[in-house]
Amino acid sequence: MAHHFFLSGNFIPGETAILEGENAHHALRVLRLGVGDNVTLADGRGRGFLGEIVDVQKDRAIVMIKNSLQSPEPRVKITLYQGFPKGDKMDFIIEKCTELGVTRIVVLTTERSIPRPDTKALMRRRERWQQKARAAAGQSRRHLIPPVDGPVELQTALANLKPGTLLLIPWEEEKCRTLRSALAGFQGTGEIAVLIGPEGGLSQTEVLLAQSFGGVPVTLGPRILRTETAGLVCLTAIMYALGELGG
Repeated sequence: MAHHFFLSGNFIPGETAILEGENAHHALRVLRLGVGDNVTLADGRGRGFLGEIVDVQKDRAIVMIKNSLQSPEPRVKITLYQGFPKGDKMDFIIEKCTELGVTRIVVLTTERSIPRPDTKALMRRRERWQQKARAAAGQSRRHLIPPVDGPVELQTALANLKPGTLLLIPWEEEKCRTLRSALAGFQGTGEIAVLIGPEGGLSQTEVLLAQSFGGVPVTLGPRILRTETAGLVCLTAIMYALGELGG
């Protein structure tokens, strides 16, 4: 299987692209790739191509673009709105949800969010979060690197929802409406948002606020899931229900 690289640019079959910097170091020094080896290139925005290394120079590799690749990206676009959790749990959430095919992740500050880092600490976290998304996207051979935004206030995030988005709210107080029933009328190619609280969950006031923006509370069953598990479970169930996991 060809090794996978993210590279910005407008790739055209029959033309060349250049691996340099970190990409070149990984290809030439770590993987020991050379002339004649195939690689796959993705632009990070959803397009991917098969290429062949045709020349190796000191600090770069020249790749001939052979043809475009079928996209592994899901038809449905899912944004995870995740309440800011404690510690490094956000790293796990980003990594695993990126593997599953999430389109975007927005970190939220909510009533029960405990981390309140200063500006410099937030900048470092955001950089790490985006690096985690890039690495996970590369390992799962995606063509899209999900942007990780925030932290933002819940009210702001809800106000910026794209019209027509199906907003799902897994909530332990919801006992009747299931995720399956909430997805019953969904066409499979629109946009879905999943709202997950931090440790302690969302408050009733926050759920009511989300409902005022069209949010639909759903149950994920009788078990209480951790904040780092709930979004992952919901995303997996949605992908399976819509045929994105081979089901």
